[in-house]
Amino acid sequence: MKKAAIGIDIGGTNTVLGVISMDGNIIACNSIPTKTGTDFHPYMNSLIELIKKTASAVKGDVDIKGIGIGAPNGNYYNGTIEFAPNLKFKGVVPVVEFLKSKFNYEVIVLTNDANAAAIGEMIYGGAKGMEDFIMITLGTGVGSGIVVNGEMVYGHDGFAGEIGHTIFDPNGRDCGCGRKGCLETYASASGIKRTVFELLSSMIEPSTLRAVNYNDLSAKMIDEAARNGDKIALEAFDYTGEVLGLKLADAVAHTSPEAIFMFGGLAQAGDLIFKPTKYYMEEQMLSIYKNKVKLLPSELPPGDAAILGASALVWKELKKIISK
Repeated sequence: MKKAAIGIDIGGTNTVLGVISMDGNIIACNSIPTKTGTDFHPYMNSLIELIKKTASAVKGDVDIKGIGIGAPNGNYYNGTIEFAPNLKFKGVVPVVEFLKSKFNYEVIVLTNDANAAAIGEMIYGGAKGMEDFIMITLGTGVGSGIVVNGEMVYGHDGFAGEIGHTIFDPNGRDCGCGRKGCLETYASASGIKRTVFELLSSMIEPSTLRAVNYNDLSAKMIDEAARNGDKIALEAFDYTGEVLGLKLADAVAHTSPEAIFMFGGLAQAGDLIFKPTKYYMEEQMLSIYKNKVKLLPSELPPGDAAILGASALVWKELKKIISK
């Protein structure tokens, strides 16, 4: 009988669910809108129905071993989503407790989306066999998952590893977390947009981006402009890489990883972001770490990475249970 796990990615707009085999093949997939009112119960009831519907549609000899969930502000220890800024339901949402009351799977586990991506990279991607690495997700914000000695670092409260909310400039840009100058205000898809508009006001070079208003501008447009030699766009990528490289050099000093993987929309820019990030990271690195840390693109397929990562939580958790 083929072993499988349910992977769930709870995003700000949609929730995606997949039944995924142990070797990473997607057997079934489904989704529902995440948007709901401040009361989480209607959403959780919809999610339960989606799990039942998708699991029952799986054909053949499939043994579903558990459910893994990746979610913003997901707390691994408590199985809760806590005060997620991009979700409508507020406060603490007891996701795992709710699901355990409805399903008797061996494992039901939740963590934040970046941690899930890191475990997905370990199980299915480029971090196979690695004991020490960092996953950086470059999307609307900057997420991170840190693995040390083969284990995800959760800290004493379940919220360790927020590299995106380490501060680059204490007098810098306003961040959605309420502080100023966090890395994600510079090194995310939204951050590079802010950089472009700052450069447009301080540089006189011609740029196709001058004709685009802020709300219409996207990281993909900046990527395309840079590939066409646009000086503003190229400078924006260089500055983004400088900020990110500096903070990654700091992260290396904390955990001395074998590799740092970058994933997400901004990472899709390839050398435009990887080259300056690597250059500035090495420039700022303590000498004992220089030229030891690989900076690599994630090997997870972009469209399926979130549910693959979430499902990988189940295999990681089962391994812990077996080893006890």
